[in-house]
Amino acid sequence: MRHSPEALHAFAEAATLGSFSAAARKLGKRQSTVSEAIANLEIDLGLTLFDRTTRQPRLTEAGRAMLTQVRRVLDASEQMDRLAAQMAGGLEARLTLVVSDTYQSDRYEQTLASLEQRFPELELECLIAEYEDVLDIIQQGRAQLGLVATQPTYPPDIGAATIAEQSEIGLFVGRQHPLAQYGHEEVPHAVLRDTRELRLNTFVDPVGPRAETTPVRGLRRWSAPSYLMLLEMAVLGFGWTELPRWLVDHFAADRLHEVQARGWPRHVPVDAVWSRKRTLGQAGAWLLETMLAGTTPP
Repeated sequence: MRHSPEALHAFAEAATLGSFSAAARKLGKRQSTVSEAIANLEIDLGLTLFDRTTRQPRLTEAGRAMLTQVRRVLDASEQMDRLAAQMAGGLEARLTLVVSDTYQSDRYEQTLASLEQRFPELELECLIAEYEDVLDIIQQGRAQLGLVATQPTYPPDIGAATIAEQSEIGLFVGRQHPLAQYGHEEVPHAVLRDTRELRLNTFVDPVGPRAETTPVRGLRRWSAPSYLMLLEMAVLGFGWTELPRWLVDHFAADRLHEVQARGWPRHVPVDAVWSRKRTLGQAGAWLLETMLAGTTPP
């Protein structure tokens, strides 16, 4: 900083209190020290900040304009000091969370609001991925925490714990799709197998172990790496697909028909995952603990 923090503080306090002596008392300095600091600031800026011809110094027009900027500089300096203190205490500068669309919770927004209040200087990044892609992003160090539909097994370097909320997955088609004509009647699995499936895939493992545990698979299929893309494809009538119910309710409740079939809908547990090779920072550890607790944070 080209201008000394002491001079900026002296100027801001004198301008706010309307007196050099009052500013000196508040700052715990001699009045002569405050006056000299302000005079040096005026020399550095090439501006007269106070009109000293009156009994009490008054801000000049230039002084009023500079006061706004000085306060911004002081606020930024204080913010930097707070962030440095938090990071020295273990707060990460940035937290990246990779989330599966299988996860949705009424507490999620409240949790993020509490995170923002506790760690206002934290930079938060949220990514969307599914299944093996979530684990790959964690292993690469691209994200510190993930939320993913529970997997049968995890790599040795991935830590996992089941959170309180579960996701409900149903089968859906566009309202003009032939399967919608079944209405509330159960659609046989054989019919589903003979009808195009819109299947979720991932970049790491397009098939993945989840295919072995899904009640029915279509013999003809289109695929996409996100549930939201599958939702749009289903709305357009291209086939049937598995979708988290919350996603349908939020984006396409009036455009999709839920297919009734044996084994559906399914309740899917959700895991929080992290890398065992990297220690979570202060914010990441708090977020993990909050999600596992299953209670709304204060």
